[in-house]
Amino acid sequence: MPKVIAEITMSLDGFIAGPGISSKEPMGINGQVLHEWIFDKATDKDKAMLAELMNNTGAVITGNHTYRTAIDEAWAGASPFDAPAFVICRTPPVKKVDGFIYVTAGIHEALHLARQTAGKKNVWIMGGANIIQQYLSTGMIDELHLHIAPLLLKQGKRLFENIGAEPMELIKGAVSQTPGAMHTVFHFK
Repeated sequence: MPKVIAEITMSLDGFIAGPGISSKEPMGINGQVLHEWIFDKATDKDKAMLAELMNNTGAVITGNHTYRTAIDEAWAGASPFDAPAFVICRTPPVKKVDGFIYVTAGIHEALHLARQTAGKKNVWIMGGANIIQQYLSTGMIDELHLHIAPLLLKQGKRLFENIGAEPMELIKGAVSQTPGAMHTVFHFK
């Protein structure tokens, strides 16, 4: 059965990006270090995990801020995804890019469209923090996949802010590790 999966890398102290996020620094200052397990130090196990994510993803959801800061530099003006990507935004950008669908009606509509598009595959909510926080707050995520980099980033954009005061109980799923990250899967009750 298709799932809605939030999958993201964070530091041990809960940051998904460094401070000063911009088109020149789409992951913020020192944020690239979080993703060394994907880029610079990827093992065969890391590559297989990423391939599985891409192969099982039928649609991607991202936020406007992530899209706008990454599209030109990090993503080189093209979609990095093998599936259609839905960008949640107030107004569509002037410069539109193939592979992206711009949704101005909010997170519920984006998820509805992504599920229709994904069919029998999963929907991957890839971030940024604000978008994942909104989906966490509404209980629309089935699984949370965290790749925890062995790093204390100490500043930047935190993942678990603005999600309400009530505890969210999770069920621990798979846990594995590679030199660049501890890979965890949590299911929501």
